Amino acid sequence: MVKITDVARHAGVSPSTVSYALSGKRPISEETRQRVEASIRELGYRPHAGARALASSRSNVLALVVPLRTGIHVPVVMQFAVSVVTTARRHDHDVLLLTQEEGEDGLRRVADTALVDAMIVMDVQLDDPRLPLLRSLERPSVMIGFPAEADGLTCIDLDFKAAGEACVEHLARLGHRVVALVGSPPEVYVRQTAFAQRVVQGFTAAADRGRLASSVHSCEASPAAARQVAEQLLREQPALTGVVVHNEAILEPLIDAFEQLGLRVPADLSVTAICPDELAGNLRVPVTSVDLPSAEVGTRAVELLMKKLDHKTVPEATLLPPRMTERASTAPRNAP
Repeated sequence: MVKITDVARHAGVSPSTVSYALSGKRPISEETRQRVEASIRELGYRPHAGARALASSRSNVLALVVPLRTGIHVPVVMQFAVSVVTTARRHDHDVLLLTQEEGEDGLRRVADTALVDAMIVMDVQLDDPRLPLLRSLERPSVMIGFPAEADGLTCIDLDFKAAGEACVEHLARLGHRVVALVGSPPEVYVRQTAFAQRVVQGFTAAADRGRLASSVHSCEASPAAARQVAEQLLREQPALTGVVVHNEAILEPLIDAFEQLGLRVPADLSVTAICPDELAGNLRVPVTSVDLPSAEVGTRAVELLMKKLDHKTVPEATLLPPRMTERASTAPRNAP
């Protein structure tokens, strides 16, 4: 195993100079730095993680707090997690994934140890009980999601309210006057999960502005539940011609259910969704959708955290604007 003394001998400098080149704690000339870096590359030297942590007072580990509660769509959550891990590695950090529903106790347990330098917190609720602790911790944090009161916090997410509005406005431009939102499972709304509530706010606001008849329905993540919701909608809103779906798991089963009930997509019913582009574009009927930018959100969350660790100023709120792609599932309403 290559040691720091081997690098120093190869570069013709002292071991302390190699340490300064790695840590940046003291200035060294650019020529010396380049010589040390060339020796590191040639010898294949890798700093020992424990020694590096002791030298820098950092663990080079981030915590990703994502409680796997009922009603969340795990494949989408894992897209965020992969993005966070990949970006963290580019910054020479590893990620500790915390999936248990431990609330404040779990955060405090991690924060009170030297396990992690900082935290990224997901599955944010409007009135999240973790907020007072996050505001009081010395370790920096970034939330993927916006609570109702975000002052003193660093938050990033898709602008879900604007996404809900964009879907309704698209349907309204096509002439649809009776619309419905098929959203997350009931427990997601019971928890007041922020992103789901924001979509409802945007959907309702846009429908009211456009004087559209509208309704909101939660839906369990199963084909049977999708069929029940489709039947309920056609029973309660027989003039329905536009649907917004914010529930990845039931998007295709819901389209299938409507078609089995006699509505063709998009000839009789236009469908929009808020979901990952790769899902929307690969369905039997490609769906007009607002992309869920998990890779961008995860990357930017880590970058915000890196700046905070370096004591740089970052914006408290980062809202990514919705990006809609029109596909085959929407068309102008057939007027009677």
